[in-house]
Amino acid sequence: MRITVLAGGVGGARFALGLRDAAPDDDISIVANVGDDVWLAGVRVCPDLDSLLYALAGVGDTERGWGRAGESERVAAELTAYGVGWPWFTLGDLDLGTHLARTAMLRDGATLTEATARLAARWPLGVTLLPVTDDEVPTHVVTDEGTMHFEEWWVRTRAQLPARRFVQHGVERSRISAGARAAIADADVILLAPSNPVVSIGTIVGIPGVRDALETAAAPIVGVSPIIGGRVVRGMAATCLATIGVEADAAAVAAHYGARSRGGLLDGWLVAEEDAAGVAGLRELGIRAEARPLLLTPGGPARQVAADALALAAEIRPAAR
Repeated sequence: MRITVLAGGVGGARFALGLRDAAPDDDISIVANVGDDVWLAGVRVCPDLDSLLYALAGVGDTERGWGRAGESERVAAELTAYGVGWPWFTLGDLDLGTHLARTAMLRDGATLTEATARLAARWPLGVTLLPVTDDEVPTHVVTDEGTMHFEEWWVRTRAQLPARRFVQHGVERSRISAGARAAIADADVILLAPSNPVVSIGTIVGIPGVRDALETAAAPIVGVSPIIGGRVVRGMAATCLATIGVEADAAAVAAHYGARSRGGLLDGWLVAEEDAAGVAGLRELGIRAEARPLLLTPGGPARQVAADALALAAEIRPAAR
């Protein structure tokens, strides 16, 4: 079976690990957000792609939730001493190796898709990792104090500075990558990971060509809620949702995505058991919703979440386009 996942960073990585365990013999492609990408100290940093890469390779820092395990930060200290880069955005030495390699490949003419494949070839990931676009579409955040890169807003201000809107610069000139388009078109199942609905999944779907590819895909599309019991499990998605006027609620996020039968994205939606009361209402909206345990604890629990998403897709498949 061919499974395609749309994913952001940490939540997407945890879901991807569970999916790989749940479907070890299947062909899994992960279409990743690149809106967080930034040029910093002369290198191209791709936070979501790297979170997925490191987690699937088994070399990620599971305590911090980002970067490489066993890091040192000597180069970052030197950059700070020279006044280069962002002192509050620390790049570990091993992580810098990835960014330097990627930058060298890009400077030599490789696309981001090609560079990502070369980086991923170092480890047996068990999946194909794909950027949603080869174009640069950095997310900027408009605030009352000015406009800043998403990573500055997210990391330096900890999303405490009220955001007025999110803008993906250059998105109108971008296009879906050939690899992402094929992964969506050829999939038997399409899954939306429990990633930030606004700046991860929202950015992916906002790339020209992605929504069209999803709309015409033959596969059922099933999403997994990033909200459990009215709370975001990790990160600051609630702040992002508030910016676009969506409540931090599993049913509200599903309604924001919309039913594919009515011009939206979803055929199915998994909510946590704590949010089971919203299932009936979502079914009235045309979304096949089910309540299941959703905590992505490594090992069995994460594997079960992925298995439940696949099971819901199997139930929907006969009715999918």
